[in-house]
Amino acid sequence: MRYFKYITLFIIFSLPKIYGKNIEFVVSNQCIGDYIAQNSDNKRTSVDVINTPSLTKTNDTYQLSVNGKPFLMLGGELGNSSVVDVDEMKWIWEKLRGMNLNTVLAPVYWELIEPQEGKFDFSLVDAMINQAREKELHLVFLWFGTWKNSMSCYVPEWIKKDFKRFPRTLDKNGKPSEILSAFSENVLNADIKAFTELMKHIKLVDAEKQTVIMMQVENEIGQLPEARDYSSLANKAFQQEVPEKLMDYLSKNKDILLPHIKELWASNGYKQKGNWETVFGKSVAADEVFTAWYYAIFADKVAEAGKNIYNLPMYVNCALNRPKVEPGKYPSGGPLPHLLNVWQAAASHIDMLSPDVYHGDFRNWLAQYDKLNNPVFLPEIRMEPENAAQVFYAIGKHKSLGFSPFSIENANDTEATSLRKSYKVLDDLTELLFANRATSDGVYLDKTNPSDTINLGDYQMIISHVMTLPWTDGAKAEKWTSAGCVIIETVPDEFWIGGTSVTCTFRNIKDKNSTTGILSADIAVKKDNKWKFIRLNGDQTHQGRHIRIGSGEWQIQRIKLYNYK
Repeated sequence: MRYFKYITLFIIFSLPKIYGKNIEFVVSNQCIGDYIAQNSDNKRTSVDVINTPSLTKTNDTYQLSVNGKPFLMLGGELGNSSVVDVDEMKWIWEKLRGMNLNTVLAPVYWELIEPQEGKFDFSLVDAMINQAREKELHLVFLWFGTWKNSMSCYVPEWIKKDFKRFPRTLDKNGKPSEILSAFSENVLNADIKAFTELMKHIKLVDAEKQTVIMMQVENEIGQLPEARDYSSLANKAFQQEVPEKLMDYLSKNKDILLPHIKELWASNGYKQKGNWETVFGKSVAADEVFTAWYYAIFADKVAEAGKNIYNLPMYVNCALNRPKVEPGKYPSGGPLPHLLNVWQAAASHIDMLSPDVYHGDFRNWLAQYDKLNNPVFLPEIRMEPENAAQVFYAIGKHKSLGFSPFSIENANDTEATSLRKSYKVLDDLTELLFANRATSDGVYLDKTNPSDTINLGDYQMIISHVMTLPWTDGAKAEKWTSAGCVIIETVPDEFWIGGTSVTCTFRNIKDKNSTTGILSADIAVKKDNKWKFIRLNGDQTHQGRHIRIGSGEWQIQRIKLYNYK
């Protein structure tokens, strides 16, 4: 009987590989337990002894590890409907691998994996994993579950139709919207059920290969068209006391509260208990804090359940608010910059809170998320030619875990070519970056911001757009192509610069009586995991005055400095 059970297990786990299909099956836990106990050392499966993708922190810097090694996500996010058909998605992966991506952010649609309640179809998930793996690409799955861009448009039909069991949010007049209520236990439990089944399946088919390295929980959560839900469940919660967990966080972290939260709390006398209006006042701003708490609690419970199955890093993304727009007029209550305290207090199982950047200065948005011990990750940014320079700033300045333009498969030739070259530079520099994360930085330059100053080691560096050199072709143009680079100090007096369209000068800030000179400058070319160095001098360094990477050029240069008096 024992051998029959083992043969059965072999057949069960092999059939999907042999036939390329999902197969529904039932196997007793005892049978699986017997097999593992008799066929593994120390009663552990191969999955157990593999390090799952994880976040680690060293010297105040976070990094993602995959297969036990540091990993930098050079990514792109697919369009919302790009992976709804197994055959129609096949062309995508080759194009993205050709752009030097190593990671693709791809949606998983609740409506398609659970078209009937309790019956799951993971054929699209399997296709994405298999097709990405064939091109040596990793995946970050985006869970289009209860909410996607505020709305509940990706939930299955059986949820949409049963609005009594799965209630919608209501506005002040009692009008429902296409947004499921975060206060409904039925909604939460259904989401948890689907998400955990997804995590079980990913663990089963991918834990050893680690094609899937991270999960996004929901997508751009936010309440509309009011700052909060006015359903009976929400109204009841609004009249209850602010949860003790939030009040404890506010009290213990008073010195690091963001201005928005601190001012709301202070304006009502820093009360230690009371309902939401008592503690935060009567305003749409207070309503949004209430909304943020319950959205965060919901997302955290989904993440916790998923991590209990397969402990991948998980994040929540955010549609950013616009200036001078009141809560309710933008998707409210998500992990917005002014609400990070609330989300961190509520969502301990969420590893990071991340912005989707489509307006404003991306540098300002990154700075607002690079605080409160929040790992920086840019999962979605408008696809445009500037991405090729922006990525150096995000990864160099803010130590971002990765960078990901949206609708990456639709990049035009200019966008694809420039991003491909930037990703090649960063891929070649990845080992040096991780080995010297604390002594690295990044810049992003354009005609409005033509130069930046950074300090590394004994030196101050002024990095300027190459167009600031008046003899450069295009210097008088109305608009400059964006420029950017990463700078890495590897040992004292040695720096590596990788990027495009920049110049760099150096000054010793430890010994102001000395003058800094360029001892040597070399183009660094990596091939077969070995570096080849090509000497630069004369006109290429302006006779030793500066380092230069020309307009439309992508290079890595190694620079050695010396000082003289």
